[in-house]
Amino acid sequence: MTIDLRRADGDRPLIPNALLAVECVLFLTLAVLVSMRWQPLMDLDQSVAEWAYDVSEPRAWLVSLLDITAIVTSNWSVGIVLAVLAGLLWWRQERILALWVVASGVVVLGGNALIKLAVRRERPVWDLPLHEIGGWSFPSGHSAGAGLFFTVMALLTIVATGRGLRRRLLLTLWVVLTLLVAADRVFLGVHFLSDVTAGVCFGSAVTLILWHVMVRGSGRLPSDLAVVTGSGRRRAAVVLNPVKVGDIEDFKAKVRQVGASHGWDEPQWFETTIEDPGHGQTRAALDADVDLVIAAGGDGTVRAVCEEATRSGVAVGVLPHGTGNLLARNLDIPVNTRDALDVVFGGQDRAIDLATFTTDGGTETSFLVMAGLGMDAMIMTGVNEDLKKRVGYLAYFVSGVKAITFPRTKVEITLDDEEPRHFRARTVVIGNVGFLQGGIPLLPDAQIDDGLLDVVIVAPKRFIGWLSIVARVITRRKTNDARLTRLCAQRVHVKAEKPVPMQLDGDPAGEGREITAEVHPGVVLVRVPATLAPAE
Repeated sequence: MTIDLRRADGDRPLIPNALLAVECVLFLTLAVLVSMRWQPLMDLDQSVAEWAYDVSEPRAWLVSLLDITAIVTSNWSVGIVLAVLAGLLWWRQERILALWVVASGVVVLGGNALIKLAVRRERPVWDLPLHEIGGWSFPSGHSAGAGLFFTVMALLTIVATGRGLRRRLLLTLWVVLTLLVAADRVFLGVHFLSDVTAGVCFGSAVTLILWHVMVRGSGRLPSDLAVVTGSGRRRAAVVLNPVKVGDIEDFKAKVRQVGASHGWDEPQWFETTIEDPGHGQTRAALDADVDLVIAAGGDGTVRAVCEEATRSGVAVGVLPHGTGNLLARNLDIPVNTRDALDVVFGGQDRAIDLATFTTDGGTETSFLVMAGLGMDAMIMTGVNEDLKKRVGYLAYFVSGVKAITFPRTKVEITLDDEEPRHFRARTVVIGNVGFLQGGIPLLPDAQIDDGLLDVVIVAPKRFIGWLSIVARVITRRKTNDARLTRLCAQRVHVKAEKPVPMQLDGDPAGEGREITAEVHPGVVLVRVPATLAPAE
């Protein structure tokens, strides 16, 4: 998890500022009206409280659940968790964030208690209370703690994750949990609606204000050397796959906007075709003497662009639009377009290896991620394209279930100048990187810039053997056995007893009996996330 405080600045600062303004106005308004005992508000509070009491009182299981929630979300619990969180942030050298968490906890929890003493509002009164509690009612301490804690979690989520579904789901979760804690106090009959509303607003607003005072604007920038590229003229070309990109004009507008914000000129545009997946377009871009070639598409488009940019000294920026996006995932390039654009225009260049792939028919091509033959290639060949468009890489799982009965085949594997080794394998994968979709470590020792190719031979005899293989892959056990063997070399020659399916970077590559893969160290420059300068 990489924490980058610049992510919290966002493209639309009006949204968090508007939220803070609404919370402050709502809290101050409620504080004044409750202090004045404004009758319309008192009547509304009493009406909501009576309705909530009537819902909870006849349901003992609900009251028990509300009691448990009250214990778990008490200010003591919030304080302990925040203290642990601050300690972890301090240990990670995120000192500003740690101090912000501590300050937010002290001000919110301490300030809430002082406001209670100032307003001195009585709690709801019932003939048969559902929960016995003392002290004043306004604002709700549990709700203030929830507003504090979940605002902390929301801001940490933003600075620790890129844009995308995961961030949206987490932010939604924090909002829902805040509302549930507030509702718990009303249905337990210990607070009025205005108490919990003011508590949430107070806890969240104070936390946001302290963020603006203590944290905002302190995000570290990449070192100057990290963003120096090409001739310095900042001219880019975009090679895009129109099928993968979708709305081309919207995509171009995003590229222009982010490029301009990083000081880059209007890019040149090249679209791939069925006949040319990106080679000719990349050559045209290089002939135009650009400083950066941006590949927007799936792994096939990225491979074509990198193949042509080899040894050119011009960096390749990757905008993932495919299903697998394995190169991007292994280089920590975001799969979200907006975040990936920040890397493309503001990242740093990394020299990575390229591997050539030669078949027994003499055809030579390249791969950046993985090549293989056998069952894995059968999976790629058997993927239903319509299903892939609907469910993404889960379509490979469906194809994998169908291909799991692919028979074992005798293969002879020669590493560099060593003696050949013989296996009965269901699949042989040669990897320039180590991780599959979902972070599965198929080749955990593989590095894209180590000048080596890693090989895995998968050879279970029966279905039960797959369970052992899955366990070994997930736990990253490195020992070899008859079911799974890992090797590495600069040059790998594989010869099968009969023609079998082959694949390159997830794309079917026909059938063949022999392949030769050879690594070429550091011949491609790829733009990756910039390393932040050390904190001063």
